[in-house]
Amino acid sequence: MRLTVAQALVRFLSAQYTERDGGRHRLIAGMWGVFGHGNVAGVGQALLEAGPEAMPFHQGRNEQAMVHAAVGYARTRHRLSAMACTTSIGPGATNLVTGAALATVNRIPVLLLPGDVFATRPADPVLQQLEVAWAGDVSVNDALRPVSRYFDRIWRPEMLGPSLLQAVRVLTDPAETGAVTLALPQDVQAEAYDFPDGLFAERVWPVRRPCPEPSALAEAARLLRSARRPLIVAGGGVRHSEAAAALAGFAAATGIPVAETQAGKGALRWDHPQCLGGVGHTGTAPANAVARQADVVLGIGTRWTDFTTASGSLFAPDTRFVNLNVAAFDGAKQDGLALVGDARAGIEALAEELAGFRAPPCAVSTRAWHALTESVFRGTYRPEPVAGPQEPGPQEPPRSGGLSQGEVVGALDAVLADRDVIVNAAGSLPGDLHKLWRARDPEQYHVEYGFSCMGYEIPAAIGVKLAAPDREVFALVGDGTYLMLPTEVVTAVQEGVAITVVIVQNHGYASIGGLSEQVGAERFGTAYRFRAEDGTFTGEPLPVDLAANAASLGLEVHRARTAGELRAALTAARDSPRPAAVYVETDPSRPAPPPEAWWNVPVAETATRPAARSARTAYDRAAHDRTGLDRP
Repeated sequence: MRLTVAQALVRFLSAQYTERDGGRHRLIAGMWGVFGHGNVAGVGQALLEAGPEAMPFHQGRNEQAMVHAAVGYARTRHRLSAMACTTSIGPGATNLVTGAALATVNRIPVLLLPGDVFATRPADPVLQQLEVAWAGDVSVNDALRPVSRYFDRIWRPEMLGPSLLQAVRVLTDPAETGAVTLALPQDVQAEAYDFPDGLFAERVWPVRRPCPEPSALAEAARLLRSARRPLIVAGGGVRHSEAAAALAGFAAATGIPVAETQAGKGALRWDHPQCLGGVGHTGTAPANAVARQADVVLGIGTRWTDFTTASGSLFAPDTRFVNLNVAAFDGAKQDGLALVGDARAGIEALAEELAGFRAPPCAVSTRAWHALTESVFRGTYRPEPVAGPQEPGPQEPPRSGGLSQGEVVGALDAVLADRDVIVNAAGSLPGDLHKLWRARDPEQYHVEYGFSCMGYEIPAAIGVKLAAPDREVFALVGDGTYLMLPTEVVTAVQEGVAITVVIVQNHGYASIGGLSEQVGAERFGTAYRFRAEDGTFTGEPLPVDLAANAASLGLEVHRARTAGELRAALTAARDSPRPAAVYVETDPSRPAPPPEAWWNVPVAETATRPAARSARTAYDRAAHDRTGLDRP
């Protein structure tokens, strides 16, 4: 069949499917694009010729945001269906790098199709070409190599078929998936070639559920049976494997308590008897209390990041780990016993091995924590005063008299239905949500904390809504995140994707402002304020009206000042058929409960300012007390 390379690419992608548990899914459900001279005559023309039934197209405004939307879609579809992104060469291609890193870090499939320089080199350099004196075959797309799970450059039409098969192999492999990049020289995109008809035959790629080795299962069961204080840590693999029901049954049968990572939150309903809530630096008091005493920990689908382990300080040195993970790389972490296999298949196999087993009763209750959460939601929570004299830094958080961020979370908790989805990624909200959110559905909590990328929320919410149109989707953003990447609001308006953007105005970077104060940097450079006479950003808050900005981009906007007004605004936005925004100003001086575990952020070892010296003293004490250095 004689087609251009771009036409063959689109035709091939339209015929690829995945299958798991008897359900078939289209692998590439659509393509996002921003067109320039590097892809308009190739991929652009091919999409037009194929038509929307063969390959639905979504018009992006920013290339990084397109990848975020694709990631939100693929995560919601449990990695069984994904999206592609096409860009021009030059800045369009390099804008993909951040999104690609996010996808690969989080093990989420996305296909990237950046344009590239001419293969035939009619002129050198061409527009937007990076010249490298020591290598003639390097372009800006090589920046995508370290953040891609598979990378190839299609120099000749003959390369397309074998490369596409390798690309799809990686996209559909639960252990290997992430960003896949096929760089497409712009002249090759438009070149015609006689492709074999077999390349375009419909293909179904099975996504299997490998079961761990029987000997490893037996050893894991032996360890869990011997445990006096066992704990399960549920990670994102539970969601990807659709293993929430299996985990709930396993926890109920064995009595083993369950703590959740950011990616795993929602694996159990918040009121399940074995659910302890979030674990680690942003976790709950009950989960971390159990983790500190645990002698055997079963990690399911977790990468064991520093927030989960509290920089390696949360678990005792003699704690034994069993890691059920489809990726052998993650299964070997924490010097654990690796159960390499699918999360759901592994849970079911472990349940058989542990038939009749019941763990000793957990001595830790969640009742007090739930009461604390209610007080945060009502606005009656007041943090305990810090012992000792406190000298406020020169850049204290502004006291607006507005709601606390915890009250905003409480209003969302009151308004959202069980199947509604919250999307977040960066700032202080991930910490508050991990502690406080009461997940009622495995898909409700969509927080990207592997890369914690500002700007993820709005485009990802669009991707979630496209993947699950029957769910209401709320993107939670602070003012810093909103200002960084609001562009896809226009896409939501254009395509009628009825998401709700909740804009939390706290006049700067609240999370990093708090961390800055903790590490002795005195909130330097974290507030959105005018310069004062001394040249520092300590003047009045900036008169920026983000609600007006959202309205100018086409959103239906609701403003709220009180908790009652916020609940009403959220309800109105939820019920609206249009994309909407809810704007609320918060008071950064009223934080949620503090972290329940340590996070290792090194502090200046020498300094002249008292705040930094005091912070270093606290850091040294924490490092000594919490990482086991003082234990024999």
